[in-house]
Amino acid sequence: MAIAAVGQICSTTSMVHNLSQCRHLVQKAVAAGAKVSFQPLSASSSSQPAAETISLVQPTSTSAFVLGLQSSAKAYRLPISVGIHEPAQDGKKVKNTLLWIDEHGEIKQRYQKLHLFDVDIPRGPILKESNSVEKGMEIVKPFETPVGNVGMLICFDLRFPEPSLSLRREGAHILTYPSAFTVPTGIAHWSTLLRARAIETQSYVVAAAQVGSHNEKRTSYGHSMIVSPWGDVLAELGGEMKDEPEIALAEIDLERMEKIRKEMPLIRRTDVYPEI
Repeated sequence: MAIAAVGQICSTTSMVHNLSQCRHLVQKAVAAGAKVSFQPLSASSSSQPAAETISLVQPTSTSAFVLGLQSSAKAYRLPISVGIHEPAQDGKKVKNTLLWIDEHGEIKQRYQKLHLFDVDIPRGPILKESNSVEKGMEIVKPFETPVGNVGMLICFDLRFPEPSLSLRREGAHILTYPSAFTVPTGIAHWSTLLRARAIETQSYVVAAAQVGSHNEKRTSYGHSMIVSPWGDVLAELGGEMKDEPEIALAEIDLERMEKIRKEMPLIRRTDVYPEI
């Protein structure tokens, strides 16, 4: 069995501050004997107006934040999963991207968030993530890691079971959901959705979260979590930002996962409905 570390931070507009927090997560994970550091969505920047986000992001090849984490991964021989914003090709939008940096400091996998949050309620709020974020166009196949085969998803993807089921069919053992849920939606749905994705795919779910107040308009729910393939919450952090970044740990037991899958076989009726 291998130990996974799930982290929790509060990003700001300072890349230096954010990098320092994420490096602290790496150091804590190494000290605890973890084999991977799972870090939150938007770790390189806080939730802020679209124009400001677009003006701040940099390509991974020149981003001091990404280069700094690549250096940490190599120095500590620890893979890192971390969410960032990077420029889209047209320069008018950003990509919401999840990177996998291996123990040699190389970016080996990248996934671009599929589902964007667009809502237009009559006489109510209008929120259009698609105005500033470019949607992803593919599911990245699960890949081998020191804790098992990882399938990459991001935040709002959590509300859609289809990609997680597709990743399970492709061989995923672990699903990632780095996130920055609001407090109201976190209270209502966060734990329920994470446990549902774990149970229906019979996979581990690792969800690193932003926490606390980023600015006067945005506060994130926190509660980073690791869930077992049986739906048990193996590790969970709180909903308030502490004096320093936090991690929680859980053992990834692939033998137990296989036992669950064997003893509770989910045989799909693809003669009746389409295979996902």
